[in-house]
Amino acid sequence: MTQRAIDTSGGQPPDRSPSEEAAPPAYDPRGLSAAEVAERVARGEVNDVPVRSSRSVTEIVRANVLTRFNLIIGVLWVIMLAVAPIQDSLFGFVIIANTGIGIVQEWRAKKTLDGLAVIGEAKPTVRRDGNAAEISTSAIVLGDLIELGPGDKVVVDGTVGEADNLEIDESLLTGEADPVLKRAGDPVMSGSFVVAGGGAFTATKVGREAYAAQLAEEASRFTLVQSELRSGISTILKYVTWMMIPTAIGLVISQLVVKENDFKESVARSAGGIVPMIPEGLVLLTSVAFAIGVIRLGRKQCLVQELPAIEGLARVDVVCLDKTGTLTEGGMDVTEVRPLGSADQAYVSRVLGALGGSDPRPNASLRAIVDAHPDPGGWRVTDTLPFSSARKYSGAAFHEDGSTGGTGESTGSAEGADGSTSVERAAGSADAADSVWLLGAPDVLLPDGDPELAAIEELNRQGLRVLLLSRARGGLDGPDAAAGSVPTALVVLEQRLRPDAGDTLRYFADQRVAAKVISGDNAVSVGAVAGKLGLPGAEHTLDARRMPEDRDAMATAMEENTVFGRVTPQQKRNMVAALQSRGHTVAMTGDGVNDVLALKDADIGVSMGSGSEATRAVAQIVLLDNSFATLPSVVAEGRRVIGNITRVATLFLTKTVYSVLLAILVVCFQVEYPFLPRHLTLLSTLTIGVPAFFLALAPNKERAQPHFVRRVMRYAIPSGVIAGAATFLTYMLAGSHYSGPGALDAETSAATLTLFLVSMWVLAIIARPYTWWRILLVASMGAAFLVVLAVPWLQHFFALKLVGTTMPWAAVAIAAGASVLLEYVWRLVGRRFGA
Repeated sequence: MTQRAIDTSGGQPPDRSPSEEAAPPAYDPRGLSAAEVAERVARGEVNDVPVRSSRSVTEIVRANVLTRFNLIIGVLWVIMLAVAPIQDSLFGFVIIANTGIGIVQEWRAKKTLDGLAVIGEAKPTVRRDGNAAEISTSAIVLGDLIELGPGDKVVVDGTVGEADNLEIDESLLTGEADPVLKRAGDPVMSGSFVVAGGGAFTATKVGREAYAAQLAEEASRFTLVQSELRSGISTILKYVTWMMIPTAIGLVISQLVVKENDFKESVARSAGGIVPMIPEGLVLLTSVAFAIGVIRLGRKQCLVQELPAIEGLARVDVVCLDKTGTLTEGGMDVTEVRPLGSADQAYVSRVLGALGGSDPRPNASLRAIVDAHPDPGGWRVTDTLPFSSARKYSGAAFHEDGSTGGTGESTGSAEGADGSTSVERAAGSADAADSVWLLGAPDVLLPDGDPELAAIEELNRQGLRVLLLSRARGGLDGPDAAAGSVPTALVVLEQRLRPDAGDTLRYFADQRVAAKVISGDNAVSVGAVAGKLGLPGAEHTLDARRMPEDRDAMATAMEENTVFGRVTPQQKRNMVAALQSRGHTVAMTGDGVNDVLALKDADIGVSMGSGSEATRAVAQIVLLDNSFATLPSVVAEGRRVIGNITRVATLFLTKTVYSVLLAILVVCFQVEYPFLPRHLTLLSTLTIGVPAFFLALAPNKERAQPHFVRRVMRYAIPSGVIAGAATFLTYMLAGSHYSGPGALDAETSAATLTLFLVSMWVLAIIARPYTWWRILLVASMGAAFLVVLAVPWLQHFFALKLVGTTMPWAAVAIAAGASVLLEYVWRLVGRRFGA
């Protein structure tokens, strides 16, 4: 990296070293030596912050094992092992298996995330022994000299040693959006990022001493919190706990005291009433669904830095796209250089080559110019003005050594005086030793009404990008270097469209997700590119310089238009906020430093893997393969998780509701609880556990809806009430029908048959719309229950035997009536509240 403006006198960092033994060394443009690096490593002065993409194995095990409901079930399991046959303790083994599945799946997700994080890890450029090389962030030591360029994130605290128009955005730390110009000797803080210029700084605080170390560690941590789905389930579990405690106490008292049953039988039936109240598998399946989502996306080179982002993107109804790097590929091609007036083509080519050579880190536009017009050398750079998204142009000042001779060689000796006169008209004077040039947006550098704007507008309508080369009359350090500049040439660039962008935009249109293209380029040009890709509404373009500042008016403009050009970084941020103020869930994609603020404020930030360090740091999702076409997969994965968890949550909570209702009815009517744990273990496995696992992982393209708790409970409560009431009715009828020593077992079997059939109907409703595998799933669960009823040893194991024909058929009839009522209630709820 070429550096200028090295100030060895002003670069001494302040004395704020994390080590009491040694202060940071004075600024050395060569960086540390190998011996100095080894010495610091030995002292432990290394940037050893354990930035993790996932929870540790210990945390995974603890989170899956040490839960409130596992504790309750564990206590009941130990009691049942002591007082009842092994078949009444099966629920404990199921919980162990479920917990094991959760641990394994999350561990697999951890491995996937850790592997992707290594691929996508930002590697700062560090200068040691005078040589610059990229190293891991964790390998930085105290006193290292770290180079900076546009888009680079400041990874540790330090003091600027070199500054070449270095502008740093500290808004992520301070909230101030305006970039700060840094000079040699100024401090820089970790968590800030470079928006323009370049330089190098000496690390003065590393590891946990760095200002933003803890923020960085937490931001990149694998998490299962801060999502509507997780918080909704936590809310449900909280209410279940408070509802379960008094019900369970009443049930235990009624079984132990009121009926004066055999102690072991009473304990077993009490446990049989308490265990099904706990929706223990719901948390497991939510974790498994998220974890498998991470694994699936990981196979597509999509790094999910915050797990709820999968859910969040499924709720998005507006996606804001940056054109460059998203709709178009990073590279561009120069298709034409059109001199203006009498400017000389060869001289213009030399100026462009010199401008390209003046920037050590050219952006995509300047890189295309460098490829088409290599720097011929011979001109000495005396000053530079780096490109800024807010300014929309860059510049450089040159001392044209051998300028006249160079011009003569370029224009050809045959032109003679005509060639010299041409150059004089274009560049002021061919004999001038110094010249100042600007390269940027024509509609910014040219005054309104300039005749050249019409020709530029026509090029923009073709989807071409146009830059203006202009000669400045003054220096680059003025507040408005472009004022009075002389237009010299138009540089026409053709952008390479992403071949998959059109299909992705059509996907969003089909899914009723509004796509808004927000770019710093000319609005007409951006609209033409979007039109080529088939974006609906691409003809509705708006120049952001005419965008109203009032948030409500801005939101209206955002909703009425599709393509926005000449947008500043701060405007991008305001536009996201305006959409959010109208209740929209906004995703923002981008790869440049000008996208960072908007990415941070959007509900979901999506960065390209080739994007700047700053964008990757604030985004929740990083597309490591730089493929915009991966976004539909992320949306689909989120919809699968949310839609399926909503389905299976209804199954689990229906069981909780009918379990609580049955316990209340048993207490009120002073009868034995109808079930042993083995009965409800069988029912839960066949009507909830096994089907829920497959349904939770199935494809699901339903649009994610808000209010998770309300949506689940409006179906689960009536379903549970109907199932519990029908089951208790069968149980009471069987109590009056059967008598004798085996009466209780016969009553339990009849009640089990009714509850199974009603629960199967709930499953059949939730499994809709039917596909071959869903029909097979429901049929298999029904067939498994018939096998239990038909095989003698299974009858004995589960204590299920239907006695006679009258009561079993009555149980079927009651279940049929309850199923009809279920259909009516579900349709009524669907019509009143929506599906």
